[in-house]
Amino acid sequence: MLRVLAVDDEKPLLEELLYLLRSDPRVRSAEGASDATEALRRITRAVESGPDGPDAIDVVFLDIQMAGLTGLDIARLLAGFARPPLIVFVTAHEGFAVQAFDLKAVDYVLKPVRPERLAEAVRRVRELLGGPAREAEREPAAVPAPRPAAPGSAPADRAPEQIAVELGGVTRFVAIADIAYVEAQGDYARLHTDEGSHLVRIPLSTLEERWAARGFVRIHRRHLVALGRIDELRLDAGTTSVRVGPAELQVSRRHARQLRDLLMRQATG
Repeated sequence: MLRVLAVDDEKPLLEELLYLLRSDPRVRSAEGASDATEALRRITRAVESGPDGPDAIDVVFLDIQMAGLTGLDIARLLAGFARPPLIVFVTAHEGFAVQAFDLKAVDYVLKPVRPERLAEAVRRVRELLGGPAREAEREPAAVPAPRPAAPGSAPADRAPEQIAVELGGVTRFVAIADIAYVEAQGDYARLHTDEGSHLVRIPLSTLEERWAARGFVRIHRRHLVALGRIDELRLDAGTTSVRVGPAELQVSRRHARQLRDLLMRQATG
């Protein structure tokens, strides 16, 4: 059961958010703060109280644009705490997503808040905190391995070679062949290349479908990997992981067998 603090300087929006949170059976308590000063005071008291104390907070649902300190400012201050609460940003602005996820936000929910979208954010928080969930709820169903497109077939020939990414008002084009793996971040996906990473507002499931013919394979609810960029497959005490350059990524149980079969087929030509 989650203990929640919601922060928004627009009272009607704060009340609506609190109403939705309190309606969720996974939320034990939901309190509100209408400005950054009050929020920081409540969070400091929660951290000093400890995770089992009466003032403990598990997650902060945080607006970004507020009078005085912004939600991003609050998140930067929380990064200095030893055990800060998790953060979910709730905002009407799409343009802060890169900064939000760089600050380790669990999710980025756009206003107006839809109840089902907020429920998904609560699920992600609860999962990170070790709450119970059925395997079927945590992982998308494994899909059959994609068949290579036949030579000259339309889907492969017409598939784009690049993906557009925005950074500071500048559009760049990243070659799909340069992408080693993709990480789900809420409604966004972070593309990892050898030179760095880029955030795009495309769900991981959409990229999985678009890039299947290019050899990208789902290995976990959070990761899509270019099969040819996998350097090692590791089995340890019943868990499976892969090394992709310097990154080690967990493979879910439901995707492990499919991945091993694909790698074996690739190795044997």
